[in-house]
Amino acid sequence: MASHRQLTVCGGDGPHDATIQPDDWREQLRLAITSVDELAARLTLQDDELAGARRAALAGLPLRITPYYLSLCHPTDANCPIRRQVVPRLAEAEVVAGDLVDPLGERAHEAAPYLVRRYPDRALLLATDQCAIYCRFCTRSRVVGGGHGPAPMAQLEAAFAYLQQQPQIRDVIISGGDPLAMSSGRLVRLIERLRRIRHIEVIRLATRLPVCLPQRIQPELLAALRPHHPLWIMTHFNHPTELTDEAARACKLLADGGFPVMNQTVLLRGVNDNADTLMRLFRGLIRWRVRPYYLMQMDPVAGSAHLRTPFQCGLDIMEALQGRLSGIALPKLILDTPGGEGKVPLGPNYVLRRSPGRVVVRTHRHVEVEYLDPPAAAGA
Repeated sequence: MASHRQLTVCGGDGPHDATIQPDDWREQLRLAITSVDELAARLTLQDDELAGARRAALAGLPLRITPYYLSLCHPTDANCPIRRQVVPRLAEAEVVAGDLVDPLGERAHEAAPYLVRRYPDRALLLATDQCAIYCRFCTRSRVVGGGHGPAPMAQLEAAFAYLQQQPQIRDVIISGGDPLAMSSGRLVRLIERLRRIRHIEVIRLATRLPVCLPQRIQPELLAALRPHHPLWIMTHFNHPTELTDEAARACKLLADGGFPVMNQTVLLRGVNDNADTLMRLFRGLIRWRVRPYYLMQMDPVAGSAHLRTPFQCGLDIMEALQGRLSGIALPKLILDTPGGEGKVPLGPNYVLRRSPGRVVVRTHRHVEVEYLDPPAAAGA
């Protein structure tokens, strides 16, 4: 029989107790909240949340929240940073200048059905349209939640054939949807098929399940995946409230199993758009051997303007974190350019002046320091 445990959750105006539902990950998926009535029975919804949830039931990105992740939401505070990530709002109906249905140009860069290639040495395989939860800022909201589920292997053969013919591709990211929402057997068959392509050296699994469904990370899954190393886990913690005991256990199992775990945080208005919140998050992650990899400027997906931050916000946060966080805890700030032209690293400007053989930089203490290039003969 599945157990029920208590979890103390902080958010909004203080901590509260919420019951976590079954430990079995399949039961978590089966019991996921997908209707307005279910959501309203568990959270006290504000008018714009209720209207947003009703709209999501009819059009756009569906509503889906695992019982576990719902337990992290404050039951009455609509400004709870977890709640803002998964509870629809009426603002999703608004389209503003710069919004795009396909912000990363994945349709334009489709190399084969289910396969996107935007860089010479790597490709993105969209293996499923299902996730455990549907984040309201999802860059792929145009396709996820369509109800089709994992793509049959036969339908992926054109993608495999393309990869076979492109020896410069050494890295494949399996995404979707969330590949860990598939059964272990189906996921292993997919990885085994990719491993038959000899020039593919690294496979990455892009998943949010360590965050929203940590019950999925079990010894059974790791035993099934371990023979196919090198496998990297790219996950997606956005707020310190997500750093629960359950998530810690999942990340420890992954790290102990030899799976490097990298985290991509999306910068979100009202969720993590300040340096103190992100500092707590990044320090918590490195304690678990999870490397903060990217801090992403949010993609301009249509209907997400209420969650996006101004461009300058990320630069200011990175400047505030520089010197306060160890290098292993400090991610790169990244803009994934609209249209799919690739990622651009961003950062505050620390170079103040340059002249031949000389540069003056500013440190995080706002001290100017001069650096001199070596004489040309020194490198001869």
